[in-house]
Amino acid sequence: MGQSSADLANAAPGSWPLGRALAQLAGAFVLAENAQGLVVVDMHAAHERIVYERLKTTMAQAEMPAQPLLIPATFAATPTEVATAEAATEALAALGLEVTPLSPGVLAVRSMPAALPDADPVALARAVLADLAEGGPDEARHLVQRARDELLATMACHGAVRANRQLTLAEMNALLRDMERTDRADQCNHGRPTWRQVTLKELDGLFLRGR
Repeated sequence: MGQSSADLANAAPGSWPLGRALAQLAGAFVLAENAQGLVVVDMHAAHERIVYERLKTTMAQAEMPAQPLLIPATFAATPTEVATAEAATEALAALGLEVTPLSPGVLAVRSMPAALPDADPVALARAVLADLAEGGPDEARHLVQRARDELLATMACHGAVRANRQLTLAEMNALLRDMERTDRADQCNHGRPTWRQVTLKELDGLFLRGR
């Protein structure tokens, strides 16, 4: 069973790496106390990383689903693109893509990765075909993975808690615990830090204590 709000409020500051939540500042930061001193958390950046890692884990556990296109996207293809599309149907399908010959020198994109609804079908298909022709299925998977990661980052940003939302102490503590369980929780998806430590020694120095 999880701990109650009272348990969290009464726990010693050193019980968890990121400590115990104390308050929210300016609608954007969570202040917490740990064994080293004060922890300042950018709540949106931290939650964005948590949501992103959850989305990535969920998608990694399943095959990439395909979304059929209502109207196939067609393009004039090179002989290499046509040959690659015909030879790599399984690799394309594993990536959620169906690219088939429509007529001599013309390919049709009939399905797209469902995780990339805003991607340009022709641009994605041609890029994947180029990587398949040059480096094989692994290179193509890396290309789609990069595009998918960018989409997940956008989804995570929109799904994360927004600035100026008032959190309860229980919600702040839940955020801190989620951060402790999340990979790379010290940085958001854009590379910004999600939290900073201000040690007791640094706080003493600010107030000239011990001099």
